[in-house]
Amino acid sequence: MNVSIDPSWKKYLNPEFEKSYFSNLETFVKKEYSTKTCYPKGAEIFNAFNHSKFDDLKVVIIGQDPYHGPNQANGLCFSVNYGISHPPSLVNIFKELETDIDMPYPKCGNLVPWADQGVLLLNATLTVRAHEAGSHQKKGWEIFTDTIIKTVSEHKKDVVFLLWGGFAKKKAKLIDATKHYVLTSGHPSPLSANRGYWFGNKHFSKTNTILKSLGKPLIDWTII
Repeated sequence: MNVSIDPSWKKYLNPEFEKSYFSNLETFVKKEYSTKTCYPKGAEIFNAFNHSKFDDLKVVIIGQDPYHGPNQANGLCFSVNYGISHPPSLVNIFKELETDIDMPYPKCGNLVPWADQGVLLLNATLTVRAHEAGSHQKKGWEIFTDTIIKTVSEHKKDVVFLLWGGFAKKKAKLIDATKHYVLTSGHPSPLSANRGYWFGNKHFSKTNTILKSLGKPLIDWTII
């Protein structure tokens, strides 16, 4: 596994790369990628960190694990590659954006423009076997990504954390809410959204209201 990660993160994460759990994780991932079809592409596993530099970080969105269909996952949670149809959760994210900030429903589902503005789109598990949701869970990724969340909480200030659904809400215990902003809602998946737990949360406009109050650049949520 090629740990290609932006230098702004390395000074915080290099100690993790030396730990035994990460060595075991690396061995597991290398074997999976050499013997199975896995997503995202190897070069995109750490994409979230390469698009959202630590120093520029303003918002964190937490997902569970990558999409497991062909050509979907690109290393950013909820995001899909150009030209790929939008999965149901992403459809509901875009529907909320339509009503929250009056954004036209986009053709593209690639969320790189958000990441490039300092939105860390972090899956708790960074890899998955094709067509097997959760297949790389409990192999060490969660230890690594929990460390990411704790590192951001400890070394940054005034970051907006968007925790969608029960899984993400459990990460709240890793965040110092006295120095950061934590917004929670139901998950954008149809199961949650259709029960009224997602739509109307206005997390995108609320995030920008917070950033404006802090004198920080707003996030342009527009995807075309």
